[in-house]
Amino acid sequence: MKSGRWAYFFEPPTWARAQGCHVKAEALGEDYGTAVERAEYVLLPAFDSWRSRGMTDLVPIGVAPGSFDWLVGIFKSHQKWKEIDHKTQRLYEQGLSLFANYKLKDGTRAGSKQISQYTKGFADTVYAKLLVVEEKDADGNVVERERRRFANAAMAACRRAWFVGQRAQEKLVPAVNPFSRMGLKARSPGKPVRETPTATWDDLVAFREAARMLGYFSVATAALVTWEWLQREEHVFGAFEITHYRPKERPNSVKIVHPKNGEEAWWPLFDDRGEALFPELMAELDAIKQDMVSGLVFRRDHAHRKSTTPLPWITERKDLRYLRSVVKDIVTAAGIRSELSFTSFRHGGFTEGADSDLTDAELRAAGRHRSARQLPTYAKRTRKQLISGTLKRREERTKAAGLSE
Repeated sequence: MKSGRWAYFFEPPTWARAQGCHVKAEALGEDYGTAVERAEYVLLPAFDSWRSRGMTDLVPIGVAPGSFDWLVGIFKSHQKWKEIDHKTQRLYEQGLSLFANYKLKDGTRAGSKQISQYTKGFADTVYAKLLVVEEKDADGNVVERERRRFANAAMAACRRAWFVGQRAQEKLVPAVNPFSRMGLKARSPGKPVRETPTATWDDLVAFREAARMLGYFSVATAALVTWEWLQREEHVFGAFEITHYRPKERPNSVKIVHPKNGEEAWWPLFDDRGEALFPELMAELDAIKQDMVSGLVFRRDHAHRKSTTPLPWITERKDLRYLRSVVKDIVTAAGIRSELSFTSFRHGGFTEGADSDLTDAELRAAGRHRSARQLPTYAKRTRKQLISGTLKRREERTKAAGLSE
């Protein structure tokens, strides 16, 4: 509303009103919980009753207020759900469904139970059951298989749903989240860590050449960005705007945004002698900046795109599936390892830093890490660290690949 607050409304479809539907449009007020309850338990059932000529009156409402199924509905109708990217939404839906559809000893679903009855022990018990699944092998024998990543993701989805639901319906959702602090292990004891394949500098060079050959110039530049500035894929394509690069007020710097951890930083583009720290990358970004005034830097600039206007690679729902398919095509054309992805270039940048004998402080400054769990030593990030780390990496790269300065 003009006041800046949210208000909620219910309105039947136009076709229903034209056919004489007795359920009228109605203002639901400013309280989200009250609006949801009025819509789901009064207005929508009344609309379904009119549409089915009373047949739905014989069917009990499937979702009971206060149940876990109800909590999931609150979560998925909340603004927080809309802010989640498409890929994560799908993972959450799978995880929530896995937990909710688990059949208990009394024959009922976990999702049908009232959340007021949930305990930490109950969550732990269901998790233990979801952790192992029985399958038949080629000989028909029943074998057990652990699905730890899937089970962990389900618990993470339940934890998030509970927190969002508690804020939206604090009178109905208990403050103690039974899915919180479960001590989930990332892998089974003795099982090797699943690592993201790391690209080399030669891989990056080959990838960029293939990308340009196929007409994906923006992807070629983006790959160098993630290598040099250690940004994640979703940040390069979803947060890096042209106004972040050499703005009038700071022409010798670039603003690096890391939405995942809330960190923002201005990277120096020149050392103390005035020498460019990223000459190849700056030349490409300078060329892009000449033709852009605002918006995301990286767009679908290939000639065979469907839209006449270069759209961002990332969609409004934070979806990057199309980009990832393009990256796979480029990897194939480049003749490099098929398991490499766009993320591999960020890992390659970190590895180059380690190989260049960067200190923990310099690596933390580059990656914008805040937690001691990510790098062993906490240190303040400074301009000096950024410059020193960049110069070390370029020196190592020059020795390894003969890169011209």
